[in-house]
Amino acid sequence: MSTTAALHGIVAEHVAAVNAQDEEAIVATFADDAFVNDDHREFWGADAIRRWLAKEIVGDKVTLEVTEVIDHYGETIVRGRYDGEFDKTNIPDELILTNYFTVRDGKIVALIVIHNTPAY
Repeated sequence: MSTTAALHGIVAEHVAAVNAQDEEAIVATFADDAFVNDDHREFWGADAIRRWLAKEIVGDKVTLEVTEVIDHYGETIVRGRYDGEFDKTNIPDELILTNYFTVRDGKIVALIVIHNTPAY
């Protein structure tokens, strides 16, 4: 495992587009047949991902402050503080989520977003 200082490539474009609330730019970071797993829900393909983004990312004005980037055998793992206008009932004051990105041919083909808890 190697930790890098900064994001690069399509993952950096994705984070910048999320923080800019630019739905078109976010969608453009994904392959047409990509999938997202967020909060134990799967969204397959560009249309489903667009609906998820419109409602839960752009609609809720979600922002992501990156705190850690890990390159693990070509996969990019991004941890960061999430904020926005979403329902914050029963979530920590500081919401840190881990994003697991799989990139192929310059596009995100898989994104898994998880609220991890510390190991023993």
